[in-house]
Amino acid sequence: MATLADTFLADLDELSDNEAEIPADDDVDAADMDEDVDGDLADLENLHYEDLDSVSKLQKTQRYIDVIQKVEEALNKGSDVSIQGVDLEDDPEYQLIVECNALSVDIENEIVIIHNFIRDKYRLKFPELESLVHHPIDYARVVKKIGNEMDLTLVDLEGLLPSAIIMVVSVTASTTTGKPLPEEVLSKTIEACDRALALDSAKKKVLDFVESRMGYIAPNVSTIVGSAVAAKLMGTAGGLSALAKMPACNVQLLGAKKKNLAGFSTATSQFHVGYIEQTEIFQTTPPPLRMRACRLLAAKSTLAARVDSIRGDPSGKTGRSLKDEIHKKIEKWQEPPPAKQPKPLPVPDSEPKKKRGGRRLRKMKERYAITDMRKLANRMQFGIPEESSLGDGLGEGYGMLGQAGSGKLRVSAGQSKLAAKVAKKFKEKNYGSSGATSGLTSSLAFTPVQGIELTNPQAHAHQLGSGTQSTYFSETGTFSKIKRT
Repeated sequence: MATLADTFLADLDELSDNEAEIPADDDVDAADMDEDVDGDLADLENLHYEDLDSVSKLQKTQRYIDVIQKVEEALNKGSDVSIQGVDLEDDPEYQLIVECNALSVDIENEIVIIHNFIRDKYRLKFPELESLVHHPIDYARVVKKIGNEMDLTLVDLEGLLPSAIIMVVSVTASTTTGKPLPEEVLSKTIEACDRALALDSAKKKVLDFVESRMGYIAPNVSTIVGSAVAAKLMGTAGGLSALAKMPACNVQLLGAKKKNLAGFSTATSQFHVGYIEQTEIFQTTPPPLRMRACRLLAAKSTLAARVDSIRGDPSGKTGRSLKDEIHKKIEKWQEPPPAKQPKPLPVPDSEPKKKRGGRRLRKMKERYAITDMRKLANRMQFGIPEESSLGDGLGEGYGMLGQAGSGKLRVSAGQSKLAAKVAKKFKEKNYGSSGATSGLTSSLAFTPVQGIELTNPQAHAHQLGSGTQSTYFSETGTFSKIKRT
């Protein structure tokens, strides 16, 4: 039977054996990592190239050559849509269209790589040009046209760029810090420009072929935006299925270019718009409504692409209905707002309405009621001149004041109803402490003879009638005077 010490020693031996096996795996992983790093470094080194063939390899691939050859044969043969009963996925022409869509994406990427090569080489000659001309094909054409020429007044760029950009390029070239390129570098740059232009022409052929078959492949999308725009959308998206899976906000931006207005106004420029701006609907829409029309076209084109991707309506009826809906909405947007109708007056009510009344309203009317004096001042007697405050008709006129009697101003100041009512209520008030609600009243009376006496306020009326004593009360009834007999 093994002891505890022997068991520990056996475990240590096993650990040492496992540690001996680990370095072998580490060496394999380290070797793989070194290979990956070397491969990544090799790819990074290829980006800083001197040879164009090590960068642009698409034109020499067999796939590119076969697809371009089939496209040229199909364009020369013309459209043949006699196989209507065959499934779309099994149609060889549809397979060629799918290959064309994939190839167009590869061509776009290849043009971008060549554009970077041209910029790196031509930056020594004209470093400001890449910030003025953004499109790769336009940049390649301008570089090929300018070459090593330092004076751009001798170079005719008409037709290659807009006139505003041409003017800015000419002014910038006169103050540039660049120097002429060596012949070897210039020849590589011109070769890269030719290759980019060749790829662009091949892409146009592919798009022309796809456009000629769009009525069969995507009839609904072609009905809405046209065959040319539908082919460009499919080519940029990477196929009909990819276009159907794309959201409408991204479809709107397919083919959008960076706008360079060279300091000119941005009032008439349309941003965030791609190939959809080439459609007939977009061009016929008034400028203030074009962005709304662009969003609507992108949304309906996405719906039509989803119908075409499952072959839901080969006749294109769905596309025509969506197009009619687009036209109706745009026409609705252009309608003027309805004229503002005059609001008629409400029908008068013949029945008398209830008006608010009550004690508060009566008090207010009495307070602001016209007095008899004002009535006489506002009234004039025929044939008798009125007196005035300044005489001779100047100042404030007195009207009929003082004309009825001896000529003096006599107006009887009658007590108002409200004042009479208050006085009557005050007389009827109980001054005793037993029945009064106020704590200020008292039954104590101050007299100059006896001093403080207890009096009965309720016996006030009887005391006034007796002849043996006379009591004097103020109006408040708080002071009294008693005379002895």
